[in-house]
Amino acid sequence: MTTSQQGNASQRKEAPPAVLVLEDGRTFRGRAYGAVGVTFGEAVFSTGMTGYQETLTDPSYHRQVVVMTAPHVGNTGVNDDDPESGRIWVAGYVVRDPARVPSNWRSRRSLDDELVAQGVVGISGIDTRALTRHLRERGAMRVGIFSGNALPDDGTMLAEVRQAPEMKGASLYEEVATKEAYVVPAIGEKKFTVAAVDLGIKGMTPHRMAERGIEVHVLPATATAEDVFAVAPDGVFFSNGPGDPATADGPVAVMREVLARSTPLFGICFGNQILGRALGFGTYKLKYGHRGINQPVQDRTTGKVEVTAHNHGFAVDAPLDRVSDTPYGRAEVSHVCLNDQVVEGLQLLDRPAFSVQYHPEAAAGPHDAAYLFDRFVSLMEGQRA
Repeated sequence: MTTSQQGNASQRKEAPPAVLVLEDGRTFRGRAYGAVGVTFGEAVFSTGMTGYQETLTDPSYHRQVVVMTAPHVGNTGVNDDDPESGRIWVAGYVVRDPARVPSNWRSRRSLDDELVAQGVVGISGIDTRALTRHLRERGAMRVGIFSGNALPDDGTMLAEVRQAPEMKGASLYEEVATKEAYVVPAIGEKKFTVAAVDLGIKGMTPHRMAERGIEVHVLPATATAEDVFAVAPDGVFFSNGPGDPATADGPVAVMREVLARSTPLFGICFGNQILGRALGFGTYKLKYGHRGINQPVQDRTTGKVEVTAHNHGFAVDAPLDRVSDTPYGRAEVSHVCLNDQVVEGLQLLDRPAFSVQYHPEAAAGPHDAAYLFDRFVSLMEGQRA
């Protein structure tokens, strides 16, 4: 839980002191950035040099304290066009050298101001390179940021961090999903209807489908199979989202109903993990996960390599070297991360269903994977034919 107490650090000559405490006892001392107070979460690092506004508002980052590896953050300020949801979702924010003055023609306010307004506690002025190396060696772990002029002693702060909940076993997708269904209309001529199960969906995702003539019915995470098929969908989509996929029994059950009816299906990120579980594969927690907008992934169906945007700390445990038999026919790993051979995509060979672990909507990030939305359209065209 995040609490804020006062004011904008940028409006004072010197921000109050702040301390970042990892659960293994390592500490970093700096200055408050954003709101002043206390926050807890899972410490993760993002390698993106741009796109911090999309990162902050991505619901997949719920209950995570994001460490930016790029040293300068906030240069372009904050605008009203780039958010991926209605609020900032990160639990805390860690930067080395925040911009003193934002400079961009679309900027409406500073990043510091936005963090204060939304009560997001952060820290600046620490060695983020050393912190990132520590997380790479030791793995993602619980962390607390404490800021203000009267801080607890180190032992008290460490004890509070160790009492915070872990990400493994955390069921978070319902906390970030819409409570009421809504519709994103097709842009231009309507060609298809898609039911999108919101597990933490980003705003750009239904927009990418709308650009292709798809009317998207975004449904709550608690949607049943009956809710999904009530919109008479030509295809079904399962979104990204936060938390441990091992807790998502409800969405797994819904996906199995979709697979049983051979309705075209597309999943990204959390949706990829849900497909893995629906097919009978396990999931596991990565040491420090993949985050940022520069991860190399190979599409094994074409041999092409794409630079992709990621945010995931869990992965599907599926064999890379063979086709697997599942209750819904044959399945194979379609995409793989070239850095560490982690499964980055799945596809069924006997039914119209596929998924990827990364974010093809390119918000923020490269556009290499935009073809995946076209692949989804092709599945629906094939099914209709």
